[in-house]
Amino acid sequence: MRLGNFSPATIKSVVMSLTLLFIFSIFSLAKVDGSMRRNAIVVAVEKVSSAVINISTLVRERVSPLFPFSREKFFRDFFPDLFSREYTRTSLGSGVIIDGKRGYIVTNHHVVAKATQIKVITSDGKEFQAKILGSDPRSDLAVLNIEAEQRLPEIEMGNSGDLMIGETVIAIGNPFGLSHTVTTGVISALNRSVRTEERVYRNFIQTDASINPGNSGGPLLNIDGELIGINTAIYQKAQGIGFAIPINKAKRIVKELLLAGEVRLPWLGLELQELTAELRTYFGVPKDKMGAHVNDVVHGSPAVKAGLKRGDIILYLEESPISSPQDYRESLEEFIPTDRLRLTIFRIGKELKVSVQPTTFPLDCALDLVYHRLGIKVGELDKETRERYGLKGVVSIEKVKRDSEAGRIGLEPGDLILKVNDMPVKDLEDLKKAISRYRHLQALTLLVRRGSYGYSLTLPF
Repeated sequence: MRLGNFSPATIKSVVMSLTLLFIFSIFSLAKVDGSMRRNAIVVAVEKVSSAVINISTLVRERVSPLFPFSREKFFRDFFPDLFSREYTRTSLGSGVIIDGKRGYIVTNHHVVAKATQIKVITSDGKEFQAKILGSDPRSDLAVLNIEAEQRLPEIEMGNSGDLMIGETVIAIGNPFGLSHTVTTGVISALNRSVRTEERVYRNFIQTDASINPGNSGGPLLNIDGELIGINTAIYQKAQGIGFAIPINKAKRIVKELLLAGEVRLPWLGLELQELTAELRTYFGVPKDKMGAHVNDVVHGSPAVKAGLKRGDIILYLEESPISSPQDYRESLEEFIPTDRLRLTIFRIGKELKVSVQPTTFPLDCALDLVYHRLGIKVGELDKETRERYGLKGVVSIEKVKRDSEAGRIGLEPGDLILKVNDMPVKDLEDLKKAISRYRHLQALTLLVRRGSYGYSLTLPF
């Protein structure tokens, strides 16, 4: 059987020739323009690299070395160098431009912490002095600002809410000062919690892409070149494991930093305590359920408006299980005041879902919180009393609960509070601000003056 004037053998030969010609053409074109080598990773890196910057910081610290005569004024006056020396150190990190018009850069908090000078180098070699607009140690994020004459390249934001374990990711940074180093890997896990010596970081993206200290603050990209995370190297023991802050969380934190210069924790108005065996029995909580007991609800607070009551047992905050007051505090650190939160509670034998719209902590509640948690009532000394006795402190302890931790540790009426953690306290407003900032911590360190002596005391909070 023939097709027209061609035999099957001839048709087969023509088809094979055309196929070979097509394949040859493809490879010839690939050889010319590199399209077979320019895969999705190459395209993504080319798309983003101009928005990745190098960060160099200088930290100056003045240290008073130990010396047997360090308390003698004579030696301090005549040999000042023996008692105070200045040291400088430098560090490197990465960052990513998120707003080219305003010059906003996102990096890690630990990259710029305590920096006295921050230098930013863009991909085209231009140098800028940067200033910190806001920094948050709890999330390990910071926002910098540089001023450029022209609009800077910026990165395209992605969505970390639909990430898939196993999908390809790309990390770009400046490890060991080597600019624009690219590493690839996959997403190994989601919602990872990492415990360091200082704190617990929650809901990290885990990847096997290499992330070294110099990569900190650089972008983690999906295969489309979209920003899905901010790399962080806070876990130094990791071998072949990298972590990144999900971009959806980072966007909320950045918004708070630009708005307030710091990340304000959401306030619900709940005071919790451990769910003891006695409380578990009294409220009929099953043995297989963990939770924290609500022992007080602040009047007029968001918790009251949401219908929460004393005696409720908090089981979950969003998806995080709550088994202690500290779990509750740490879980709150993942959110900001504008986030609406879902609580799962146990009440009268039933599990209930409660939606709460938090607010920022009202400073008017600070002194009540000090009395409730520390057991001390404070006031402000008048100017006449301070001048009469030559007192530099202003905030005075007026009353101490006998059965409180403050009472057991030996605080007395008349003691002056000079500092809370690292915040100086010059008046009651300073004290309120310090309590607002540190109210999520398990303990507070107070610098207290009694007579001519000063004491540093740490109390559970």
